Amino acid sequence: MNKEKIYLFDGSDLNDWTTRGTGEIPNWKVEDGIFTVGNGDIISNYQFGDAHIHVEFRTPDMPEATGQGKGNSGVYVHGCYEIQVLDSYGIEEPQSNDCSGIYKMHTPLFNACLPPMEWQTYDIIFRAPRFNKYGEIAENSRVTVIQNGIVVHNNVDLISVTPGGITDGKRPERGPLMLQDHGNAVSYRNVWVMPLSE
Repeated sequence: MNKEKIYLFDGSDLNDWTTRGTGEIPNWKVEDGIFTVGNGDIISNYQFGDAHIHVEFRTPDMPEATGQGKGNSGVYVHGCYEIQVLDSYGIEEPQSNDCSGIYKMHTPLFNACLPPMEWQTYDIIFRAPRFNKYGEIAENSRVTVIQNGIVVHNNVDLISVTPGGITDGKRPERGPLMLQDHGNAVSYRNVWVMPLSE
């Protein structure tokens, strides 16, 4: 079993990523070991199956904005399952489109959000789908999500892709990480993937 962390961002550039639709190196701003949403979704060159994925993010302070317009981005596992990034601080009953929600599929168990401009963490334990000998899905993907040290999804079943992904509705055996441009200046750092035994 390979327990090595694969760093998708080394703090200096985004050469290990491409821009969705163009295949070019992203033009997201990189400064002081942090990268911030620019133009277009970005896709990691590295692809994985089962994995522990670690992402640190910071939503901007947008006091006049509301709902999906407030610090919106997304972490797409395999490029097709979105774990929402949003400024949902203080929301008492978060929905599937709030921060850490699996978009339009699973509501987080708790609101574990910190205020905007504070660094937050996702630790995502992902089990890729299993296929039978005919290439059909025999077992759905499953995921556990830990936000800021709190379990917000406990081994939930991913019965389909979520909207906005790159796989045309298919659920691959291996795939990349995608980070979403939703027009807000969300920042990221310390993004890595550790492959798990399959």
